[in-house]
This record gives sequence, C-alpha cells and structure tokens, in this order.
Amino acid sequence: MSAKRVSYFEASARARVAALVDPGSFTEFCPPAQRRTSPHLAQLDAPVAFDDGVVVGAATVDGKPVLIAAQEGQFNGGAVGEVHGAKIRGLLERAARERPAAVLLLVDSGGVRLHEANAGLIAISEIMRALMAAQAAGVPVFALVGGACGAFGGMGIVTRLCDEVIMSEEGRLGLSGPEVIETVKGVGEFDSRDRSLVWRVTGGKLRRALGEATRLVDDDASAFRAAAVAALTHHRNAPADLASLKAAQAALTERRATHPDTRDGLEVWRTLGLAQPEAVPMLASDEFNRQLDALATEV
Repeated sequence: MSAKRVSYFEASARARVAALVDPGSFTEFCPPAQRRTSPHLAQLDAPVAFDDGVVVGAATVDGKPVLIAAQEGQFNGGAVGEVHGAKIRGLLERAARERPAAVLLLVDSGGVRLHEANAGLIAISEIMRALMAAQAAGVPVFALVGGACGAFGGMGIVTRLCDEVIMSEEGRLGLSGPEVIETVKGVGEFDSRDRSLVWRVTGGKLRRALGEATRLVDDDASAFRAAAVAALTHHRNAPADLASLKAAQAALTERRATHPDTRDGLEVWRTLGLAQPEAVPMLASDEFNRQLDALATEV
C-alpha cells in the first residue's frame, strides 16, 4: 500500500521538516519552550509565536548530516524579523563551523516583517553574509520553495544565493510579490487575483525554465525529500571564481536579449521552443523536466 501523499504547499513548517528528515533524527535549536519571541511585536501588542515563525535544528537526510531551517508561512506570512533572522543566521554560522553535508532552507516568506522595519532588513543582510560564509567553508545551501507564501523580498534574494533551488510549480519566487506590485502600480500592471498569471510569472515552471530553479518537483513532501536526497548525493561545489561570475553575468545578459519585452511565462516557454506552451501549466513536473531536458540536448 502506497504512503499517503502530503501536500508540501499545505503543510506547516514542522510537518515539512518531519517529512524531509530521517525519522527521529531532528534536534531543534531554540525550541518554543525557550520562548524567544520578538520584542518588537510585543511592543505593538501584536501576536507573537514562541519560535518567532521559524524552526531550526539538526537532522539527517538519507543518513547525511544536515542543518535545517523551516519558515512558518502561517505566522506573519513567514516574514523575517530580528529574532527570526537571528535564528537562521546562527544556523548558517554553525554550518560554517561544523560543516554538515548541507544546509536546507525551507523558504516560505513574503519578505521582511514590516513591524520590525530596519531590524528585519539588517537580519536579511546578516543571513546573506552568513550563507556565503558557509558556502566559502565548503557547505552547500539548498533552498526548498513550495509553500503558500513563496520566496519574495529579502528571502527571494537569499534563495537565489543558494547552490540549489528546489521548487514545485505552486512555489513562487521573485523580488516583489504580486500584491505589492498591484498596490504600487495598479491592477492594470499586475492583477494579483489572476492566480494563473501569478504562477506563470513567478511559479516554479517559469523559474525552472529560466534556470533559476535547479529542480522542479510535484507538490508532494516525498518529492521534495527525494529531490533533497538527490541534491545531497550529486551536488558538487563549484568555486565562485571570477571566471564563473563572468559566465553567470554573460548568461543573464543573453537572457535579457532573448526575452527583452516578455511579460508572461507563456512567451518564455514559446521562445524556448516548448511544444504547446499554453498547455505547460497542466504538465506534471516530470514531463515538464523531460521536455526542458530534450530542448537542452538539441542545443
């Protein structure tokens, strides 16, 4: 009898951790019993969470030691504040010292917590610095994006710094979220209620097609675990030397030239040569990956 499917999109942060790690292997750092809550939210009489919306700890995945952080999108949209950010930064600093097989960031965040303003922005910069220090110490960092809040704002930048980005189609990645764009520019610029447009512009299939996501999986916690195991097994650290940075910049320049006025994922899929681009949203992740791989082979 097959195991019951668990939707990664609908799962809580703790349920995602439990589904990803080896049974019984997770040890939490700064657990809710310690009540490390945000002092800023308390001053505003806003609700607090005893873990400040992020679960951090150590575990094994397929027998390999990892450090893991999972943001809780159901608390303040997974937004980063001072304590929330310090927990992620501390985890990454620990990774640089202990050198586990990898750090897994289960990103589910709309960005910086507006209640905490500068403290949240500083926290994001500290996370980025700690992430790159972990990478410099030889520890790869993998982002897993498939929650209801996606990976936007500062955490969208953090995600793009990661060595691997594992996404479902339901996961979304960008700088400004659809609601923010609509608020600032108006519904004529971006209708955040048009869910199909939102996923075509920020969803996993577009990010995979553009090379911003390295692995696309179905909305299934077991699929995310399998992708994490594959990343742990096959990922090879590449030095961020000047030549590789120049190559990445050249690729971005070429992409901009290829898609100068593109406003919809359909146009990207059509330009890339995918058959029936209008049917791409209905494709299972395996079939979408197969078609992309086939195009890469032809090139």
